[in-house]
Amino acid sequence: MILGIHTIGLNSKNLLSFFLGSPRYSTGSAELDLPGWYMLGPLLFAPLSERYGRQIILQSTFAGFTVFTLAACLAPNWPAFNIFRLVIGTFASTPISVIGGLYADLYSSAICRGRAMALFMAATSFGPVCGPIISGYLSPYRWNWPFWFALIFAGLSCVMIAFLPETFGPTILKRRALKIRKENPSIDIHTLTELEMTTTFIEDMKVTLARPFRMFFREAIVLFSCLYLALVYAVFYIFLQAYPLIFPPIYGFSLGQEGLAFVPIAIGACIACCIYLCWDAYLRAAKARNASWSNREEFRRLPLACIGGPFFSLGCFWIGWTARPTIPWIVPVLGGIPWGIGYLLLFMSMLNYLVDSYEIYSASALAASTCARSLLGAVLPFATTPMYRTLGVAWSCSLVGFLSLAMCVVPFAFIKYGDRIRASSRFCHELAARKREVEAREVGDSLRGEKV
Repeated sequence: MILGIHTIGLNSKNLLSFFLGSPRYSTGSAELDLPGWYMLGPLLFAPLSERYGRQIILQSTFAGFTVFTLAACLAPNWPAFNIFRLVIGTFASTPISVIGGLYADLYSSAICRGRAMALFMAATSFGPVCGPIISGYLSPYRWNWPFWFALIFAGLSCVMIAFLPETFGPTILKRRALKIRKENPSIDIHTLTELEMTTTFIEDMKVTLARPFRMFFREAIVLFSCLYLALVYAVFYIFLQAYPLIFPPIYGFSLGQEGLAFVPIAIGACIACCIYLCWDAYLRAAKARNASWSNREEFRRLPLACIGGPFFSLGCFWIGWTARPTIPWIVPVLGGIPWGIGYLLLFMSMLNYLVDSYEIYSASALAASTCARSLLGAVLPFATTPMYRTLGVAWSCSLVGFLSLAMCVVPFAFIKYGDRIRASSRFCHELAARKREVEAREVGDSLRGEKV
């Protein structure tokens, strides 16, 4: 939602007049929106959450996000406003990159974890849809009203974040061991994580912070998932910039009506959730009858991406070729429904696949994904206005439609070769070794308990 508020809010004539003295849109400064700063946070906070736990990272970054949202509301000038937005985007990226690891901590069952991730992705898809509507109706009154609304929403959320417990297993065990040593110094008890920390802090940080980069360049699953989701994310931000070039000139939409044009995307997201639940029920039924295909990791998530890809491309073509004065406005607006279905299905399936494949390392995998799509989401929208003015609405939408259609091959390739890719993955080998160690300790503890 904050992203939608910032993106549409920057088109506000009141904001540009207040800071720049002119209502003319400043492409160079305004299009470099929060996605550009989403590159920074995941690379830092996601791997740190795998070392120091989820709680302290989520709480501290959300507090920083709230404070700098207040600063943006009170910004005295345009440079200060953009600096505050930079920090807001850096802090705001934390939940998107850390939440996969948090759910991996909470749910050992892939079914429960998948449902939780699906609900989270559905919620995050509603935010960018609601943001333009809120900003579209508030920004004409005063430039900072949308940002005050975001601050109120963040302040209410702080109450819940304050009570967030720690979920990361190694951190919980480390705290318990520290408490035991403090209460009884004669007991020298240490966790496996503490025993493994034989390097200095600087060396440890180099390994931890480099993990997203290593996963991006060395893990084929991470690389191609990142590239596909980066394109999908970039197309979303192209459309955020393109809707003002489509609906106001062709149909005379106001800023608020332009925000309402995003509602069908939310409807498509609801349909995608229903599709996910139907697939989940079908998968459980297949497991109950011991269908061989249901035990393969790739078939648990990726068929939804195989469905979502064509839907996403269809939405691009639909909007592009029906937005013309001779066709009622409702027709291109409804093109957001298949677009929303494809968008959410792709994110639910691909991100769930990353979490299932890398589990405790999933925060770093999601950080690589978030960084890649934020980079593309920040850069490609620069081409939106020139592209739509040069190619026109129909062929501009078709261009992104053809690009997304070409990327549809990615989930099909994972279904065919994914098990072999994971078998050759160093991170998957490390994960399997950790699981064996945990299982061995649990067996040993149970045997000792029986002897006692």
